[in-house]
Amino acid sequence: MIKNLLLIGLGGFIGSIARFLVSKLSNHVEWLSIPVGTLAVNVIGSFLIGLLIGISEKSPILTVELRMFLMVGLCGGFTTFSSFTGENLMLARNGQFLSLFLYTGLSILLGFTAVYFGYLSTKFLG
Repeated sequence: MIKNLLLIGLGGFIGSIARFLVSKLSNHVEWLSIPVGTLAVNVIGSFLIGLLIGISEKSPILTVELRMFLMVGLCGGFTTFSSFTGENLMLARNGQFLSLFLYTGLSILLGFTAVYFGYLSTKFLG
């Protein structure tokens, strides 16, 4: 258990630094006021987790420890969006389309609502 936690932590450390660097590089790009850095991180992370899921299904090359490091740690530190899209892929592959649409819709709706109310709650701070 401690070994997995350390692997996840190391992967998260590297993923977080990578996210920062990609976002910094993308700060110079502006397109319709979209945060291109975050978009790039989300798309790259989603591609990486899809690639890792595909590799782990086809080959034993990715041990449990390596999957923890790469998928949970690195991709999770790089972007939690990759976890979200990876979970959606699993729901789609299992034919659970109602769950897929509910999960996606609720994640976006509730996530935005939560961030909005979190922001509004700061209005009551001194």
